[in-house]
Amino acid sequence: MAIVFIDTNIVIEYIKKRDNEKIIEFVDSFDRVYINDVVIMELYQGARDKRELNYIKKKIMKFEVLKMNQEIISLAREILDRYTLSHNTKIMDALIASTVIMYNIDLYTFNKKDFRYLEQVNLIG
Repeated sequence: MAIVFIDTNIVIEYIKKRDNEKIIEFVDSFDRVYINDVVIMELYQGARDKRELNYIKKKIMKFEVLKMNQEIISLAREILDRYTLSHNTKIMDALIASTVIMYNIDLYTFNKKDFRYLEQVNLIG
């Protein structure tokens, strides 16, 4: 079974109303597509109005949401402790990275530079 975690930037491109057939086709080729609450919060934060927020909520229903727990949060804290100064790691990226590490899932993102220094994160796309 082919599974993948998609980063916020991929979800944005996937749900845009304009033509993104290549991304849609690639994401739809997986049996299961995952996001987490971090991705959802970033999407909500980017909504410009209530109509757009409702559109986002409707479109992301097709993705499965991975639960975050204390183990994921602790790993994110370790990632930040180790890489914030050397790689400018952001909190949201550390939480996404720790989620894919703990669930052992590939990460599809356009922002590979945000994760490529983390050996345990398998980047695709």
